[in-house]
Amino acid sequence: MRTLRLILALCAVTLFAAAQETLNNDSVVKMVKAGLGENIIVSMIQNQPGKYSVTPDDMVKLKQQNVSDNILAAMMAKGSGGGTPPVPGPAAAAASTPPVSADIDLPPNIDVGIYYRKSGKWEEMLPEIVNWKTGGVIKHFATAGVVKGDINGHIQSSHSRTVVALPVDVLIYATEGTAFTEYQLVRLHESGDSREFRTMTGGVVHASGGAGRDMIPFDAKKVAPRTYLVNLPTTLGPGDYGFLPPGISGSSAAASTGKIYTVHIIE
Repeated sequence: MRTLRLILALCAVTLFAAAQETLNNDSVVKMVKAGLGENIIVSMIQNQPGKYSVTPDDMVKLKQQNVSDNILAAMMAKGSGGGTPPVPGPAAAAASTPPVSADIDLPPNIDVGIYYRKSGKWEEMLPEIVNWKTGGVIKHFATAGVVKGDINGHIQSSHSRTVVALPVDVLIYATEGTAFTEYQLVRLHESGDSREFRTMTGGVVHASGGAGRDMIPFDAKKVAPRTYLVNLPTTLGPGDYGFLPPGISGSSAAASTGKIYTVHIIE
């Protein structure tokens, strides 16, 4: 009997020590891969010692390993041993501002869209309506038919109301499941009292049509769930530019939002 009690006591000490083990990123990934519930993992992060690396690259890597947003939020709140936040419910998590890296802040009450930094604060980049010129006829985006290859965008104003000087930081807050690679950055050309640009739809480009003529490659850094930071460098040059959100499809152009987020860059 004494031997049995001793064994049980040793087991209890071992379990207690294991329970108080300092958790880290690898510990969280192991628990996720083992199939432990989200609430259980969040509770352990909140109540046990932990030292987590929460840089943007670490957040992306954890997301790729199926770590949920609620777990990421708990890790960032705990950081290297900080406070313990309450466990958010599904509705609260969806409505709350996503966790961000330590070196970036988000606009208050952020909504899906594009923002630019002005005097240290984020301002909304105003969208404009796009009309599409196909076959020599201007059609409103919502009623345009199937277009394979290149299409011409038409905006009814000579310049964007958003005016910035380079370099400037731009923040893309995308819809769930959308990556920054689904956005197109295009150069806008002044044409009388309007602006035009040529882009592509459905991923189809005619070599002779020059569909990619106005598309400008850009890179971005993920700084939070659904949130991407883009730096527009001085090499871009003055003029009008626009971020075209995803939605143009090869089967129906009406699937797009019909918006383009424009900016006028000055010297």
